[in-house]
Amino acid sequence: MQQQDKIYVAGHRGMVGSAIVRRLQKDGFQNIVTRTSKELDLRNQEAVSEFFAEEKPDYVFLAAAKVGGIIANNTYRADFIYENIMIQSNVIHEAYKNDVKKLMFLGSSCIYPKLAPQPLKEDYLLTGLLEPTNEPYAIAKIAGIKMCDAYRAQYGCNFVSVMPTNLYGPNDNYDLNNSHVLPALLRKFHEAKVNGSPEVVVWGTGSPLREFLHADDMADACFYLMQHYNEDGLVNIGVGHDISIKDLAILVKEIVGYEGNLVFDTTKPDGTPRKLMDVSKLHGFGWKARIELKEGITSVYADLKTSKWSEKV
Repeated sequence: MQQQDKIYVAGHRGMVGSAIVRRLQKDGFQNIVTRTSKELDLRNQEAVSEFFAEEKPDYVFLAAAKVGGIIANNTYRADFIYENIMIQSNVIHEAYKNDVKKLMFLGSSCIYPKLAPQPLKEDYLLTGLLEPTNEPYAIAKIAGIKMCDAYRAQYGCNFVSVMPTNLYGPNDNYDLNNSHVLPALLRKFHEAKVNGSPEVVVWGTGSPLREFLHADDMADACFYLMQHYNEDGLVNIGVGHDISIKDLAILVKEIVGYEGNLVFDTTKPDGTPRKLMDVSKLHGFGWKARIELKEGITSVYADLKTSKWSEKV
């Protein structure tokens, strides 16, 4: 990528897309094209076709998606598979039609089988059954990977796929019905501290293991791979180590400064027992994460306390 190239970041308002925009701007890229979902409905084939024909971007980061936690994924199953397949199919196809030099499709670690060996190697894709609660979303993302590979094989398109692990950072979603575990914990402990609540209830047993990557590290990895990765298949983006939900809750409790009790509601689902990425392929390309978890959560919470978010919870 050259600084004068036109770069379309789909989903620029989300945590992933906004981090990619920040990373591009950090290196002096200013010719960045964005559209809000109100300005451009990526589910609408005609609208996406008109957008690409008009803008003719050189590079595309496909970070737009319908996302959510366990409850959202399990409740809105039809929405998750339909909307994500429509978004990625329209963008990928129009990128091919309009001679985009390179497209990066961003997926999720939930694409891997529920009981796949740990850590999760890229080769484990489609080797077993998926986690039932987020199967529709995972199938949509798998379709995106295979679509990029198919357009590469048939048309010679330089379309690549990356699979970030669990992310956190600026512009995260703190809606308790739709958010992921880390932002949900931050909000729960913050509210409990402000309201003087005697306890905070965390879903599940606390035993599942999860890996967490700061969005700025994720964006840096995407920026790096956009310059250095030109193959089919996919690349995991993660830190290579994980933490139990119980230990994560204890860490967030400490960072927030909450002094009440921690209770685990074992009637609620745990989800996948473990989801640790094998990042040896990523390391082989010469990139490693830099932001430690405690440092990252501390900085995120410091920002939240000075933002309007703290007034909304």
